[in-house]
Amino acid sequence: MGYDERLVDTAEKIKVFYDRFPKIYNPYFICSISCVSGLMFGVDISSISAFIGTDQYRDYFNSPSSSMQGFITSAMALGSFFGSLASSFVSEPLGRRISLFLCSFFWMVGAAIQCSVQNRPQLIIGRFISGFGVGFGSTVAPVYGSELSPRKIRGFIGGLFQFSVTFGILIMFYISYGLQFVSGTASFRSAWGIQIVFGFILFLGLFILPESPRWLAKHDYWDEAEEIVAKIQAHGDKTNEDVMIEMSEIKDQILVEEQAEKVSYATLFNKKYRVRTTHAIWAQIWQQLTGMNTLMYYITYIFDMAGYKGNTNLVASSIQYVINCVITIPAMFLLDKVGRRPMLMIGAIFMMIFQFAIGGILAAHSKPVPSVNGNTTIRIEIPDSDKSAAKGVIAMCYLFVVSFATSWGVGIWVYDSEIWGENSIRQRGAALTTAADWIFNFAIGMFTPSAFQNITYKTYFVFGTFCACMFIHVLFFFPETKGKRLEEIAQIWDKKIPAWKTANWTPDIPIIGEEKKLDIQHVESPSSNEEASTGQQEAAQMA
Repeated sequence: MGYDERLVDTAEKIKVFYDRFPKIYNPYFICSISCVSGLMFGVDISSISAFIGTDQYRDYFNSPSSSMQGFITSAMALGSFFGSLASSFVSEPLGRRISLFLCSFFWMVGAAIQCSVQNRPQLIIGRFISGFGVGFGSTVAPVYGSELSPRKIRGFIGGLFQFSVTFGILIMFYISYGLQFVSGTASFRSAWGIQIVFGFILFLGLFILPESPRWLAKHDYWDEAEEIVAKIQAHGDKTNEDVMIEMSEIKDQILVEEQAEKVSYATLFNKKYRVRTTHAIWAQIWQQLTGMNTLMYYITYIFDMAGYKGNTNLVASSIQYVINCVITIPAMFLLDKVGRRPMLMIGAIFMMIFQFAIGGILAAHSKPVPSVNGNTTIRIEIPDSDKSAAKGVIAMCYLFVVSFATSWGVGIWVYDSEIWGENSIRQRGAALTTAADWIFNFAIGMFTPSAFQNITYKTYFVFGTFCACMFIHVLFFFPETKGKRLEEIAQIWDKKIPAWKTANWTPDIPIIGEEKKLDIQHVESPSSNEEASTGQQEAAQMA
């Protein structure tokens, strides 16, 4: 008996438990709740970045070295790496909701450990456990949203995850900013304790969320799957054309999966899937190599280099978070209007320009220093006499954030939830690509302090070069997924359509007759309606 088969009874009990509560079927509301997991990630970024430059933090933790601070910061990403890999072993057999429950549970446990911190190891352990939970949420929430949402708004729904990250960064930064005026350890302890609230919100919200219809269909709950699709897309009208086509496509995919080999991580690298797997992994890696998280985790260090100190530094940093959050909102709409490929390519170009501009200004106008405010990680600083250069660095940082938020920030989470096409590999693939994102997030968090200390302004040239490389990769290898059903995207890979032709390419979808659409009702739960039964018999004869 396989792993999934051994958990059938457990999955049934979990489903029955959650289904006893009333449900809300608005796709915007559903995904807003599931994307609280993204908000947690943003909250974590601010809760560490706002304090690493404060006297309270440095005194209590004995002024961590650049490598130690890198490990403290990156512990959350390391936990998320393992959480994202583990998520598919829960999400596939037990459902999407239980994975989001584990996200909330581990997050609250980790936050409790952090707010009671006594030393560096405890802080690292707490951040690792919280990250383990975020790994579940960051893998499952985008897939859950893509499986539930109508294709016309799938880009917007997928973008909600990135918006929740930026919103979490924003609100937690201002909370942490206010708490910095509290003396002693109560400042950062309070901020880290407040994180529990966000996990509790997700925990409560799960009781009113429906299960993914594709997960239900895969586990033979066809009537319930059809009911959820109808309520989300057509206010409960099962005869709606979009609902019938959606259910027919789900059925076709499930039938294909039943005949296919059992999916494992190794399956993603077989002859059929290895190309899309490679590009999907690189999509997440490139998002980290833009250098955005350098500006998120260590923004106060960057503004120290520009000569901003104290509250001026924190206020200037907060403006960046406001920009990131606000610009993400129109980006969610543009994603379904402009398309994935154009936004990713344009974003890569502008990010390259602004990264080289930041590095160039610092190279021309900064002066070597042994430390800044006792922080030996920072080795360059723009003198107070050169305020125009300092303002130039800040402006380039803000413009970089705008270019990221409108492209790779919101686009990649949507893109990587769509690119798989086939339902059989989507969850396992999402787990693998999200793990790649988190391990590179960990690497960037570790790399940045040491890079600032050793190669200073050249750090930005490194990220600028990566932005140029990702433009080339998208241009030649990333297919367009805008407006395409998830099952249609598989045909792009199977037919090896060149990436630059996919925007206008019409998928080869068979015409589905009315009787064929009605055939989505399985024989184990036939309709009592005589006409529907006749339609099913005719469809069976046609097949």
